[in-house]
Amino acid sequence: MTTTAATGQVSRPAAEIYDEFFVPALFGAWAGPLCDAARLRPQDSVLDVACGTGATTREALARTRPDGHVTGLDRNDGMLAVASSRTPGIEWVQGTAEALPFADASQDAVLCQFGLMFFDDRPGALQEMRRVLRPGGRIALSVWDSADTSPGYARMIDLIDTMFGTDAADALRAPFCLGDTATLRALLNTGGLGDATITTPTGTARFDSIREWVRMDVRGWTLAEMIDDTGFRALVTAAEETLAAFAAPDGTVSFPAPAHIVVWPPA
Repeated sequence: MTTTAATGQVSRPAAEIYDEFFVPALFGAWAGPLCDAARLRPQDSVLDVACGTGATTREALARTRPDGHVTGLDRNDGMLAVASSRTPGIEWVQGTAEALPFADASQDAVLCQFGLMFFDDRPGALQEMRRVLRPGGRIALSVWDSADTSPGYARMIDLIDTMFGTDAADALRAPFCLGDTATLRALLNTGGLGDATITTPTGTARFDSIREWVRMDVRGWTLAEMIDDTGFRALVTAAEETLAAFAAPDGTVSFPAPAHIVVWPPA
């Protein structure tokens, strides 16, 4: 059965927390590199698939002004509501990656930042991205590397597993499910992007404190439905003790967070 954890679905309040805190902590820094990989030009028509609250979509808009056109697509109405309130100048469309509501060869570039892991039909979604791409266009997408390459999240997953069980831990494991490059390459082959290039730059996860890190993972993600207020307080207490090694003397948290960037066709 498909779960909200597996598909990355969140409520409007969680989407607001996601945009306010997760975007600067994790996702915002990857928008520029993804747009770089797609080689966006001022006149391009760009589709951002699984746009979330629009971190990459906004970067694409800045790079394609004044003559380009940028569309952000997501199936989550909570994410889109936040995205449209932040940047009304972009065309925001509710829909699925597996059935993109766009004509063949209608886009100069297709972007997908940290969304592929959550699609019901991943090969089908890749085939759809290729279908809507114009000749000479480019697909650029990113997925997180394996959880064990991101030490903070590896430890957080273990802690949640111990305290709340496998289902809750799996919600936090879900974003890392395509981290293995052999698994990712096999998916690209099935989806028609077999000759795509894969690079793995290392980013940095940054949080104001361990408490804020826990709050974002619980309140800004699907864990909001799995961990109640009492559990949240217990998790903060445990995390402040067991994850203290990730905190600097001023209390801020940082640790490596590598990701794979996929580009098709290869340069």
